[in-house]
This record gives sequence, structure tokens and C-alpha cells, in this order.
Amino acid sequence: MISKVNTLILTVMIGTQLLVGCKSQQTPPVATKVPHELVMHNDTRIDPYYWMNQRDSEEVIEYLNQENAYTEAVMKGTEKLQEALFQEIKGRIKEQDESVPYFENGYYYYSRYDEGKEYPIYCRKKESQDAPEEVMLDVNQMAEGYAYYSVVGVNVSPNNKIVAFGVDTVSRRQYTIYFKDLETGELLNSKIPNTTGGIAWANDNTTVFYTIIDEALRPHQIYRHSVSDEGSENDALVYEENDETFRAFVYKSKSKEYIMFGSGSTLSTEFSYLSANNPLGKPKVIQPREKGLEYSVTHYGNKFYVITNLDAKNFRLMETPVTRTEKKNWKEVIPHRTDVLLSGIEVFKNFLVIDERKDGLKQLRIIDQQTRKEHYLNFGEEVYSAWISINPEYDTPLLRYAYTSMTTPFSTYDYNMATGEKILLKQTEVVGDFSPENYETKRHWVEARDGKKIPISVVYRKGVQQDGQNPALIYGYGSYGASMDPYFSSARLSLLDRGFVYVIAHIRGGEELGREWYEDGKLLKKMNTFTDFIDCSQFLVDSKYTNPDKLFAMGGSAGGLLMGAVANLRPDLYKGMIAQVPFVDVVTTMLDTSIPLTTGEYDEWGNPNDEEYYHYMKSYSPYDQVTAQDYPNMLVTTGYHDSQVQYFEPAKWVAKLRDTKTDDNILLFKTDMDAGHGGASGRFKSLRDVAFEYAFMLYLLGINS
Repeated sequence: MISKVNTLILTVMIGTQLLVGCKSQQTPPVATKVPHELVMHNDTRIDPYYWMNQRDSEEVIEYLNQENAYTEAVMKGTEKLQEALFQEIKGRIKEQDESVPYFENGYYYYSRYDEGKEYPIYCRKKESQDAPEEVMLDVNQMAEGYAYYSVVGVNVSPNNKIVAFGVDTVSRRQYTIYFKDLETGELLNSKIPNTTGGIAWANDNTTVFYTIIDEALRPHQIYRHSVSDEGSENDALVYEENDETFRAFVYKSKSKEYIMFGSGSTLSTEFSYLSANNPLGKPKVIQPREKGLEYSVTHYGNKFYVITNLDAKNFRLMETPVTRTEKKNWKEVIPHRTDVLLSGIEVFKNFLVIDERKDGLKQLRIIDQQTRKEHYLNFGEEVYSAWISINPEYDTPLLRYAYTSMTTPFSTYDYNMATGEKILLKQTEVVGDFSPENYETKRHWVEARDGKKIPISVVYRKGVQQDGQNPALIYGYGSYGASMDPYFSSARLSLLDRGFVYVIAHIRGGEELGREWYEDGKLLKKMNTFTDFIDCSQFLVDSKYTNPDKLFAMGGSAGGLLMGAVANLRPDLYKGMIAQVPFVDVVTTMLDTSIPLTTGEYDEWGNPNDEEYYHYMKSYSPYDQVTAQDYPNMLVTTGYHDSQVQYFEPAKWVAKLRDTKTDDNILLFKTDMDAGHGGASGRFKSLRDVAFEYAFMLYLLGINS
């Protein structure tokens, strides 16, 4: 647990300093050092800023406010540029807009935005898109009076009369579930606090299943609730996950026949099922958990499809009868392939759609369930992203999928799997003078220092010359097997139109090139993630896309860890860095099981209670490896209510950097006191954060318009 510091003095020195051509500004805050000894494996670390862990203390709040004031002072000269960027980015958004409706259980469902409004309005129309609109939830009205407001898990009962939804007003991802009568428009008295926000409806239209989170924000219990009950005191515990490295969840099968109960860690999963017609029954385990065995299940007729890594690093597809679900009964449908990652499936009455990944790109494979004939969709671009969209209907030949590239706005298609006809339903409109023909995107393969080939996706405005003089921004993540696929951003046009080259580095730690790509960038191979990013950055310089005086790097969360590690390893390679909600105090956080999400992360980073992992983590942990050297210009952001990476990690890191670094480059720390890990809520508020980050880079380049 976090120890108390009885006496704490926060020293804030006020003075003047000339910063990159700006007029004199307030000197950055200087945080008091209160040495705190941390001993593990006969290794002693002294953490002088450990006191910042004391959430809600006056001293901590004052320090964060002083940092915000300093950031505002340094960036004051860019306020007109920030506003211009914000208006420019906002101006590309069609304010009066709505999603493509999807049909489910007699209704067309969609969400829409009204002009000038921050939040969505959830709507439906009965049987026909020409029918009168029914507004289920107007989040703009619901959010009045709140600095932060998030609605998730909008879920209508089988008889179409009640909608359930989760609300978070703090940005800690602790949701209260509410129920609304869609016939009367009134909220029911029933509500459930401290949940993940989602529910699964039983077929009786009264019973729901939901997941509770513990003090560490880990979903660990699944309860059964009746919407006729006002509170949750009488709810029955259906499932409890006692292993702190596992997280529980619940959902309803697409067939509507089963409630599915799941629990998973990084390396293992376990599923159970219960008839949705018998909510008082006992869930039956499909396959008991085994260390290293991952699987997921999809119901189809009298069997389950099973995606598993059983003897298959890149996963394979199996099937098993509903009555005999243990792995000894699994029969192979699609074998393992060393060059293709099987990511997911979508089941229809007559078709099976396979979501695959090959050579760093997504593929959609269509299989006829009767004839077993198959084909792949052709997307027609060198660099793109495609994925299965919302497909609640079972008996239909139409596949709803989404598509984008770095030059193509988000597009929604219906694809007739029987005839091959493809219909573009909607492409996100970019308001103003935009044409994809003005931009060019490329895929390069960068040779890493160990010989591995790393894919990078590049986009720029046509006419850019590879003369080494272009500003460039390289983005990376590289953790949890999360693939950073190329995508379109209308906000990004503000950089591209000012001559920037934008790059996504598909580094190890993601799954762009399969499961091995992930495993080669985690645990005791984590350093590959950082050196891959450096090698990709060096490629941009060597290929004359840019030079170190015009190259910027950006990453958030685990990508913020990437920024911190790279800043320590190759600070000379970048003009500036933007580290968003960065995970930078790796060792201390992974040793503190009271911090949310820690125990579930051992399979990703390792358990520092093991001496080998402790020393390896310490070797790259950005906070522990801060040294007396020059660092790039840096902007560090966080949310005070962040549940994923606690605010004090970047706060401590910035304080240590200020005290240790040997340069006069700008170091800014910006805390959103109303937000969490995802930043501000609302579609326009978040754009101000983007404008601020862009202004930071342009300011350093001397670009004022």
C-alpha cells in the first residue's frame, strides 16, 4: 500500500526563462524530493517523488495545477494557432450526422449527432427506415451538468421494451447500469453500481447478467439481476473469479440461445454457457482452463466453433458438439498456418466469415457453409484496414464490414456473400476541400538490427520530396498483441497539409505479423519493441523522409512507455516527443497489487517478484532509467482519474526529468483534471487536445499558421 508522508513541502520556484524564442515565462515547478527507499532482490531504488502517489492530497493537487499553469504559460503564444487548428479540424466534421442503421429483432438501430452537440443520440425505427424515429437515449441531455459523461453497453431486451445502459461520470471506467422503459420513456428504479457497464439479457425479458469490478477495477464477479428489483442487494452470484490474473465477462450468443460466461488472462481462457431460456440454471464449463491454452467460442446450430491456440501458435478453427465440448472432442475445420493469424469469425446460417491477418494486413475470407467453397474480399489498396462490422442477423447473405486506409475515410459496406455484389452504404464525409487523390500512402519494410523486417505505413500529401527536409511524426504502440492498423484521420490532414509525413510503425509487441510478432516483443524480449521503433525512425532519416531536427514521435499508454524508453535510448533522434497517459514507472507499479490492473499484467511484462523479471523491467523502465543527458522537447499528458495508468506515473517521471536532464529543451506536463485514460468525453472537446498537441509540434518548428 502507499505510505503516508506526514510532512511534505512543495516548492514552486517562480522566475523567468527564455524558451525557444518566446517571451519570458514562469519557471517550471520544482517538486520537493522526499527520499523513499524501495528494496527488492537486494536492490535498492530511491524514489524521491513517491509522495505523488497520494491521490487527492492538497500537495499533489497543487503540484499538478502548477504544472498545468506552467504548460499554459509556455503555450500561451500558440493560443491563436490552437484555436485555428481546432476550428480547422472541427470544420472537417459533418456535425449533423448519423450511423448506418442495422436491423435486429424488428427494428433498425442507429445513432446520430445533432449540429453543435457533443454526444450521440441513440435511436431506432420499427420495421422500416421510413418509420417514425424513436429516441432511446439523448446523451446530450443526460450529460448536462457533468464535466465528463460516458454511456456504454446500450442493450435492448428481447421484447424490445427496455433498454439497459452503463454510465460513467468520473472516467474511472466504473459504470452504473440503468434501465429505461421504452414505452413510457421513464427510468426504472432498478440500477446497479460498480460494473463494467454491459449486460446480457435472458430470454424472459426480466433477467440480466452483469459483471462487478473489485477495488483494483478487475471484473471478478458475475451476478444475476431482475429488472423488477430496485437495487442489487438480492442479486445472485453466478460466477466468481478468484485468480487475480483473470478477468471475468459475460455476453449473449448471436444465436440468442446461450448466455456465455468467460474469464481470461493474457495466456489462458475459460468459457461456460447457460441456456438463455433457463436463467436460473447452472452454467456448464466448455473446456476447463489450462495454462497457455487460449480459446473462444461461437455457437452455430448444434455445435460450437472454437478458435484456439491448441498446438497452433497463430490459432486454428475447430468445432465441437454442444453436448460434448471438452477439447478431446474438438475437430479441426481450418488448420494452423505459420504465415496467417486467425483473428476471429462471424457466423451466418449459410456462410462463415474468417477474420485473418497476413503480411501485416487484414483479410476477410468467405466460406459457404454447405459447399465449403471460399473466396477473399479484394480491397484494392496496398495499405488499408478492414474488419467485420455489426452483423446481428443470422439468416442473411449480407456481410456488413468496414474499411479505411490512410487516404480513404471510414467506409461501411454490405457485401452479398452469395453474389459477390458490394454496396457502399456510407463513407464518412470530410467537409471542405478534401480529395484522397491529393495524398499518397506507402508500405515500407524496415530491417531491424537483428534482421527482422518491420512494416511501416506512410502517408503524405503528394508533392512531398524525399530531400530530408520534411517534418515527420512517427506513431507506435507495440504491446498486448494490439495491432496498429493504418486508418484515416481527418484531423491528421492538418499535419499533412503543412508538409508532414505521418508514419505508423508496426513494431514487435503487436500482432501485425502473427502471434510470434507479439511474443517477440513482450516479457524478456520487450526491448525489441523499443529498438524496432528506433530502427524505423532511423529509416525515415536515412531514406530522407525527414531529419532529426524535424522528426517527432508519439505514443499513448503502453505506447507512452515506448516513448519513455526510446527517449532514454536515442534522445538525439527526435526534435520532440508526445507521451500520452504514459506507463513509465514499470517496476514500482508491477510490484503494487493495489494498483488497478497490475496482477493481470504479469503475463505481459513479467512478475517483478521474480528476480530475473525485476532486473529486466528495471533495465528499460523509463522512470528508473532517466539519466543526466539531453532529452528532446517533450509534451506529457495524463488524466487525473485515469484507471489504466495512474496520474502519478507521468507526474513523477516529469519531475525526475526536470531534475536530471542537461538540456534547455521544453518539457511540458498537462493533466486533465476531469478525465481519465481516454481523455475528454464528447466529440469536440477531445479535438482541443489534438489541436494542442499539433500546436506543440508546429511551435517547435516555427510554424505559426
